[in-house]
Amino acid sequence: MASLSYASAPVPVRADLVDAHCRAWQRIAAPGTWWTGAERVGIAAEVRNARGCRLCGARKAALSPQAVQGSHDRLGGLPEPIVEVIHRVVTDPGRLSKAWFEGVTASGVEDTSYVETIGVVVTVVSVDAFCRAIGIPLHALPAPVEGESSRQRPKGARPEGAWVAMIPHGDETGPDADLYEEGRLPNVGRALSLVPAEVRGVKALARAQYVPMHQVLDVRLSRAIDRVQMELIAGRVSARNQCFY
Repeated sequence: MASLSYASAPVPVRADLVDAHCRAWQRIAAPGTWWTGAERVGIAAEVRNARGCRLCGARKAALSPQAVQGSHDRLGGLPEPIVEVIHRVVTDPGRLSKAWFEGVTASGVEDTSYVETIGVVVTVVSVDAFCRAIGIPLHALPAPVEGESSRQRPKGARPEGAWVAMIPHGDETGPDADLYEEGRLPNVGRALSLVPAEVRGVKALARAQYVPMHQVLDVRLSRAIDRVQMELIAGRVSARNQCFY
């Protein structure tokens, strides 16, 4: 397993969080369903690179991102349309549109590759945000693991009105029967079900970082902070991020 340390953190970090982050780094390095380990680590590196992209900065400041044309400051090694996906999701997710998504797929990005890219982006952004929040340097990215991607599209996935096909509740069978084992998975998680491995990976990370779904409405819940403090922080973060929900 990839080894990450929080020894320099100014606050104690729970053991289950350390374990979840180590497993997330291990998953990024391994061959995925549609990307190789080297490509997945390349996506992770581009996630960090996007924060300093001059084109993204100009688009973020513009009334409409479509009003600013140009090329991304990119590291190389990934197709330009995938770089566009990574940079836009990292720097300006609130203004993504179906027309933008259709433009990405028209440029040659398969819906499955798109979904796996989003899974890697979400994982890296989540762990990096945790590091920034507690005031420690970002973890070094893992060394990629050799091997081929499995390239298996789930048979149960079908259009349900979202941008990409998803596995409907009740249709998770065979090797994907475990996807919704905890009950009805919210759409924000089910949106990754075209690549089931990404659902499993993000869920594993979320179990450590978020309140479990069956405890969300339990006002008695406390961890290192009490429920009132949790709601205050969650509300403030959501407002700062202009969260749709």
